[in-house]
Amino acid sequence: MTRMVTIGAAQLGPIARPDSRAQVVARLVALLRQAREHGCDLVVYPELALTTFFPRWYFERQEELDTYFEHDMPGRDTQPLFDAARESGVGFYLGYAELAVEEGHTRHFNTSILVDKSGRIVSKYRKIHLPGHAEHEPWRRFQHLEKRYFEVGNLGWPVVRAFGGLVGMAICNDRRWPETYRVMGLQGVELVLIGYNTPVHNPPAPEHDALSHFHNMLVMQSGAYQNGSWIVGVAKAGCEEGVDQIGNSIVVAPSGEIVAACTTVGDELAIARCDLDLCTSYKSTTFNFARHREPEQYRLIVERKGAVPPPE
Repeated sequence: MTRMVTIGAAQLGPIARPDSRAQVVARLVALLRQAREHGCDLVVYPELALTTFFPRWYFERQEELDTYFEHDMPGRDTQPLFDAARESGVGFYLGYAELAVEEGHTRHFNTSILVDKSGRIVSKYRKIHLPGHAEHEPWRRFQHLEKRYFEVGNLGWPVVRAFGGLVGMAICNDRRWPETYRVMGLQGVELVLIGYNTPVHNPPAPEHDALSHFHNMLVMQSGAYQNGSWIVGVAKAGCEEGVDQIGNSIVVAPSGEIVAACTTVGDELAIARCDLDLCTSYKSTTFNFARHREPEQYRLIVERKGAVPPPE
């Protein structure tokens, strides 16, 4: 008996700065309904899916910046998406900017949630690996001020039982770091959902630009294989407010093979039937952590290396 979950990678094309939440949510609902027609159980949307990618601008006034953040989830503008999920029986992953009040302090996070088929939030993740810079750098063609606008996530990498398996989440730059997958892998994760907004151009290292698609696939394929897990990576794509974004949304099997992909840079749905039981052959053999992983040996190697004086 297999544990099959049908997933729609719901890539978005550009979102213009003046676009309203209602306009964007209508696009999300259209993709979700399309996914229902194809028998999907779950739809995965990109990072910061409700607005344009606002960290590319420098805002002096906090009040202006906060207009891009959600105070409630669901809120007035996002409730139609939750209603559509419940009516369609299709769950979703959604990335957004979260404004939270915790212990009397206002906090700003780059957040994703997992919503089940009943329209209920079953898990939340807050981005840990924040890229970019914190200071105003007007010399850039566009800025990437995530370190200024967001705090480092404080929820760890939770793995929850949902959609018939063990599901975890990450956001954008998290996908480039092996600990993202390994922390969830050590919890037995079988399905990792990742939304991203990635520009083609990297101002500090433009020599990487031509490799942007390759690197995007490389990190998710290796993360899938080395942890015996399905990976779904979904982009905001196309030329948004003058900035080209890579797209390249993919679904990766535990083997590391790409089994579905978006081929445009607009709103598009790529669909994959994912058998969660395929994880077992990798988790029980090559990447059987209990049998083959030797964290104590890592510690000893590091200690020995540290004891060796550096060369003169």
